[in-house]
Amino acid sequence: MTSAASDVQVDTPEVRVTRWRLAPGTATGHHTHEMDYVIVPVTAGEMTIVAPNGDRSKAQLAAGQSYFRKAGVEHDVLNESGSEIVFLEVELKP
Repeated sequence: MTSAASDVQVDTPEVRVTRWRLAPGTATGHHTHEMDYVIVPVTAGEMTIVAPNGDRSKAQLAAGQSYFRKAGVEHDVLNESGSEIVFLEVELKP
């Protein structure tokens, strides 16, 4: 799978905001979230989440329906759908 596109829009001592664009067939790559974060979906879609042990699950995104996760989440995020997925990742710096 090829890498998803990302661009950092804001990076201050308090917060980092990154826009992620996952075209069909792309992935973020395996990573661990070092900070608490909020995901703000720009588009609706279905992502595939792959846990470190290889377990796979589906996550439904609704445009504008944000969610929060604590630091320490470890996964890869794949777009196995036929449509681009776009979301903002807002990381809260300690």
